[in-house]
Amino acid sequence: MVSALGSRLDSGLGLALGATLLILSATSATSAAAADLIPLTPAEQDRFGIQLASPQPAETTLTRRYPARVAVPNPQLRVVAARKAGVVETLLVAEGERVTAGQIMARLQSPDLVSAQSDYLESLTRLALAESQVARDRMLQREGVIAERRLIESQAGRDELATMVQQRRQVLALAGMSEADIDTLARSRALTTSLPVRAPIAGVVLEQMVSTGESLTAATPLYRIADLKPLWIEVHVPVDRVAGLAPGDRALLPTLGIEGRIITVGRLVHSQDQGVLVRAEVADGAEQLRPGQFIEVQLAATTEAGGRWRVPAATVVRHAGEAILFVAREGGFEPLSVRLIAEEEGETVVTGSLVASDRVVVKGVVELKAAWLGAGADAGAAPEPVDVAPEPDAEPTPGAGTKSESEQGAAG
Repeated sequence: MVSALGSRLDSGLGLALGATLLILSATSATSAAAADLIPLTPAEQDRFGIQLASPQPAETTLTRRYPARVAVPNPQLRVVAARKAGVVETLLVAEGERVTAGQIMARLQSPDLVSAQSDYLESLTRLALAESQVARDRMLQREGVIAERRLIESQAGRDELATMVQQRRQVLALAGMSEADIDTLARSRALTTSLPVRAPIAGVVLEQMVSTGESLTAATPLYRIADLKPLWIEVHVPVDRVAGLAPGDRALLPTLGIEGRIITVGRLVHSQDQGVLVRAEVADGAEQLRPGQFIEVQLAATTEAGGRWRVPAATVVRHAGEAILFVAREGGFEPLSVRLIAEEEGETVVTGSLVASDRVVVKGVVELKAAWLGAGADAGAAPEPVDVAPEPDAEPTPGAGTKSESEQGAAG
């Protein structure tokens, strides 16, 4: 009978213990869930000055500002050189001036030009004689006076001289004479030593390289001119930061409020700075830039699709080595751990368990963090141990290293 009673008691105690454990487990889970939520009444939220905003999907991230240099695209740059040796007679434009295609920029006095003109006129005279000879031989051959072979020979000589005329005409064109000037020379047969130097394209004179009266050899550069729209922006990006940059991505010039598009991401790492050349082209707003100018640029790197959000930089706080956002939930705010992807000017790109409908705290973040940390301590968060020395005049507390009088009497 005693044995049966003991068994029933053991069974009852086991059931009671199990129920107690279930209750404690549920209570612990509820406490843990509550610890993740910072409860605040509307009045407290107003007192903290809390304001909310929605995170924005981040399809791109902006790099930090890099120093860049403005350059002229190669197809838009020309060096105007002397086609023949000579002396600079006059310079008609100077650095900074605009020129049109074909405009005369300078004039040279060139003895070599006289020789080229003389050769051209001589070939014209010989060609005219050859034409007359062919006409005469054709008539004689038709009358049977000469053989056809002689007519063919005279025609071949005429064709050879026609080719020579074209060749010497091209020499004059390469020297800088226009087609109209060459036609005038052929009609008037007046030689000139004045050689015009013309602009090959419309643009701006970037540099003047000679002075009036200077003696030049052939191919000596006189001017450097360029078409200044569009322009290139060239920047060296650290090799560990170039991932994600691709042609077509945006390049922002924040100090001027204009932007362009990346056209080249280089493959070579430059040994001087371990940077990779990234080149962008700016069309709209190019008139605000000058070749050779140094300027700051930010590049928009393409991010992976989905899961990345742009929030104000003040939204993110640090705690225990983690980046934290405070997300509005029913009854309060949840501290949510996120991973930083990029830190832009005034904004931060993060990834974490966010959705488009979430609302994050953008103002009152410091006050909310203080309330969160204070609530964690009140909820039983174990503080780090601190060694505190007892005060010299402090009276001993019963049970804390000193026996009470009753304990001493019992011991006695």
